[in-house]
Amino acid sequence: MAAVDSTTLAPAPARRPRARPRPAAVPSRASRRRARGFHVTGGILWISALALLLAGVVAVNVAVLRVNMGVTKLEQQQLQLQAQNAALASQVSRAKAAPLIEQAARRLGLVPAPATDTSYIDLGKR
Repeated sequence: MAAVDSTTLAPAPARRPRARPRPAAVPSRASRRRARGFHVTGGILWISALALLLAGVVAVNVAVLRVNMGVTKLEQQQLQLQAQNAALASQVSRAKAAPLIEQAARRLGLVPAPATDTSYIDLGKR
């Protein structure tokens, strides 16, 4: 082999260091605390919202139950009033009966007029 003169050789190109893959950015403690706080705060907000909705549903159910109780009381009162109305109507019809009226008139000293004493007045044509 031939001897190589070091002066005639071109300098070797400079070696570029191999590009290392960048390590994934590690979040700082402060940013991790903030992120954790955001998740916790978001969770608390969701739980609070759901609790508020649940309380609203319970309040509506309680209101409906109270209204139903009121309706039931009014229906019972209506039945009682209908029974009283029927009793009063029967008393009125009994009081209107001809034999009872005759008895009450006799007690007061009234007597039926004889058929021969009755006369009629013609209010028709003049």
